[in-house]
Amino acid sequence: MFFTAEFLEELSERADIVDIVSEYVELKPKGSSLFGLCPFHSEKTPSFSVSQDKQFFHCFGCGAGGDVISFIMRSENLDFQDGVRLLAEKVGMPVPDEGGKGDAERRARILEINKFAAKYYHSCLMGEQGQEARNYLRSRGITDRTIRRFGLGFAPNSWNGLINAAKQYEKAELLQARLVSSKDGRVYDMFRNRIIFPIIDLRGNVIAFGGRLLGDGQPKYLNSPENLVYNKSRHLFALNIAKNSKSRIYILAEGYMDVIALHQAGFDTSVASLGTSLTEQQARLLAKYADEVVIAYDTDQAGRKASDRAIQLFEKTNVKVKLVNMQSAKDPDEYIKKYGADAFRLQIDRSENHIEYKLSAIRGKYDLENDDERIAYLKDAAKILSTIENPVELAVYITRVAETGKVDPSVLEEESNQVKKEKRKNDRRKLRQQTLRPSLSVQPKARELRYDNVRSAVAEEKLLTLLIGDISFMATAQQYLLPEHFSSETLGKTYQVLLSLYKSNRPFSMALLSQSLTVYEMDHIGSILVKAVPEGDKMQALMDYIEVILGESEKKDLDRKELLLYEWKKMKEKKGLEDN
Repeated sequence: MFFTAEFLEELSERADIVDIVSEYVELKPKGSSLFGLCPFHSEKTPSFSVSQDKQFFHCFGCGAGGDVISFIMRSENLDFQDGVRLLAEKVGMPVPDEGGKGDAERRARILEINKFAAKYYHSCLMGEQGQEARNYLRSRGITDRTIRRFGLGFAPNSWNGLINAAKQYEKAELLQARLVSSKDGRVYDMFRNRIIFPIIDLRGNVIAFGGRLLGDGQPKYLNSPENLVYNKSRHLFALNIAKNSKSRIYILAEGYMDVIALHQAGFDTSVASLGTSLTEQQARLLAKYADEVVIAYDTDQAGRKASDRAIQLFEKTNVKVKLVNMQSAKDPDEYIKKYGADAFRLQIDRSENHIEYKLSAIRGKYDLENDDERIAYLKDAAKILSTIENPVELAVYITRVAETGKVDPSVLEEESNQVKKEKRKNDRRKLRQQTLRPSLSVQPKARELRYDNVRSAVAEEKLLTLLIGDISFMATAQQYLLPEHFSSETLGKTYQVLLSLYKSNRPFSMALLSQSLTVYEMDHIGSILVKAVPEGDKMQALMDYIEVILGESEKKDLDRKELLLYEWKKMKEKKGLEDN
């Protein structure tokens, strides 16, 4: 581990979770905990709890949970190392400088190399060899001022242009930064004959690059692979610039050129996802800066599909969503070139909210002169209307849809209410099913953490709750249990951390746990910790849990042995037949 146990323990002691969370969420006491509206999903009734005694948070709505470091990581969209650094900065605590090439040193080195590469690419663009690239950008209407503002560059059509320029860095370091590739022992530049778009994080670090091919060929766009400093699902192109705007209305476009053209036209809150469709992390990140997001994706089928996905993600936040109408152009860049910035601004003012967008989409699917199709349209519209909570907004849309579908508004309102009742009924049915089927109700919310052996996992959860509540019980547990006895990898890793703490004579630390687990794993551990510690004879309970875990582990080993024996017999039978 990069950060020592001593450092993380002191950081956790200094950074009281209530003080830190209160910077982001208004908390009010309720029982032994404090509650507020969850900052990680949209809700009207507070389900986000913070325990000062246990120093962890848990949302009963979305399942987010963990310690103060986990909270900072989620809130600021940071990895563990950067989350720790920001938290240390908040409480005025210096971060120790570890000897050797740990992750922190490797990260710093990659960022240094990226900065050098960005300067190199920019100098190539502005030099003699970048003449063709500059001509292309100017043909697209991009000015020199905009080139400088975004730090645009050009990778020459050379296999080793960057490698030769970066003599002070080892080829292994360039490989680690993912700026070069290797094949058959040969190392060569990854970006060649491409206009370069530096991707810069919120702290001003160059973390990756996008490259557009100059001329024909494939792929048209090439993006940096993920590495130690870059996770494409956690960043947005140009957010480092957009965040400085006073406006809380953001424009979400598809590509680099769209965003650059929008900024140049005066739309300084334009951003884009990075070579992929919008992710949940990006939507949450944007929701920190925006009260309203205008989606300006391409007008083709792929763009409409991406818009639908983005709407679903933003519906989980408090952000209002609208969609700009660009029917006479394929993207914002083309629209602005054709009609100008004022015309695009007018389209933003006239943009549809996501309800209007959905209603328009289904309106185009049906022939309303045909009674059967008109009925189908009204039923689909009722499903959309059933999601509207605001009664005034609902009344407006009911009137509008009823007029389009040529029915009495009261009929449509009744249909919408019926859909809403049916949904609530289905939700209650699912809840009852989960209650009646414990195997479902105990499963982690994250599918990738799913329990294969529910009986063992329930015992493992209870055992961990007991150990975290009183680490002294590890004296008994360690005599019988090893991490590999656990059926759940996440719970086994948690047990391993507790075992290491016990052996080093240290108290339980959520910070050390968060260094060993992913964010989703910490969510799950948080959901376990909100459960009550078993009452009564705790030692007897501990032995019962151990018995179940060992018993299920032995069954698994036996099943594995039986499978191997079966395969062995089948192989022998097959060999015998072949010999005959």
